[in-house]
Amino acid sequence: MESVMSKAEFNWPTREDWISDIMPDFYQHGLAILPQAIPAPLCQALLEEVSQKQDLTAAGVGRAGALQQNTEIRRDQTAWLDGSTAAQQQYLALMQALQTQMNRQCFLGLTHHECHFARYQIGDFYQTHLDAFRGRSNRVLTTVLYLNSVAEGGELVIYDENNTELQRVLPQAGLLVMFESERFPHQVLAAKALRYSIAGWFRKD
Repeated sequence: MESVMSKAEFNWPTREDWISDIMPDFYQHGLAILPQAIPAPLCQALLEEVSQKQDLTAAGVGRAGALQQNTEIRRDQTAWLDGSTAAQQQYLALMQALQTQMNRQCFLGLTHHECHFARYQIGDFYQTHLDAFRGRSNRVLTTVLYLNSVAEGGELVIYDENNTELQRVLPQAGLLVMFESERFPHQVLAAKALRYSIAGWFRKD
């Protein structure tokens, strides 16, 4: 655990209203990045949980019957959150609160949120992709929460519709990224240190 991140680094103050903090950028750009979004103790608890998990499996590409493993496209390992621990329940409740506010303010009709832990070991990456294709998916918004900080490597690179780079996000514990799933292609660059996150999607089913 100490090799992933020192506990002393989980020391940011709790935001009073993180949902209000993330809304203006998202409303204007369809993309928002909020440092230290979740309470530090929750971030630490989630990191401790995933770093001890033994059931992370190699991630696949494609959906449903087309799902397959392809290490030329992605090499991370994942495990779905199911609300089986107190930390997971607290995080899922935060996402439910965000979903409610997004529906109130942006009229998105979101029905639920799904998410999984993601572990990138040294050298792991995920090539450029979209999380949803226009008219062909129920994923509406993508969320990424980083559980530990790294000095370099494993950056999330977000592009516009013309494949022009918009943002390059270095993983930092507690930082939350949210964007429109069918609008922004993105990739994860090769990790140079162990990298943990929670990737999620607000859906409209």
